Parts: sequence; C-alpha cells; structure tokens
Amino acid sequence: MPQGDKSKYTDKQKRQAEHIEESYEERGAGKKEAEQRAWATVNAVSGGGKKSGSGKKSTTRKSSTTKKSPTAGKKSSTARAKKTTRKRPAGKKSTTVRAKKTTKRTRAKK
Repeated sequence: MPQGDKSKYTDKQKRQAEHIEESYEERGAGKKEAEQRAWATVNAVSGGGKKSGSGKKSTTRKSSTTKKSPTAGKKSSTARAKKTTRKRPAGKKSTTVRAKKTTKRTRAKK
C-alpha cells in the first residue's frame, strides 16, 4: 500500500474524514491542510484503517465528559507521605512580607 492510499479504510471512516475535512475548510484551513487534519483525526479516533476480525485492537478514547470516580487519580496516603517537598501552610507568611504590608497601610493612613 503506497503512502497516502486510503483503500484500507472503511466507508464509515472515509465519510468521517470527509465531514471533518469540510469542517476544517469552513474554519479557514486550506484544502490540503484540512485533508491532513481530517485523516489524522480519523486515525486518532479509530486507530487507522480496517482491522481484521479477531485481531481487532480495542481502542479506548478518553473523553472529558466521562464521569470519574471521586477517588480516581488520587494518591494513597503512603504515596503522599513519600513526597519529598513540603509546602508552607497557606495561612503562614514570612515576617518580612507582613512588615511590608503594615508599613504600606500606615503610610496610606497618614
């Protein structure tokens, strides 16, 4: 199959690419750029051309609209404890910053 040959794509993938290409052209992309972006999008969504029956690679597409469990992506307490850097508590500021703010306030009052 020569580079750029679309014969290994399904009819659905070809229709999707055509629709996506038209959308890019409406947004101001050139014909060639729109076609390249469209096929790149189809490849990203479906994983490329036709796949054989049993050897079909399952593609999972992450969507921002999918609900995640409340604990998804959170570290366990032991993983958090291993963290080497410590953050200063939000309420505490250094005395020099506090001193500068009080002098600004007193100057403004005078």
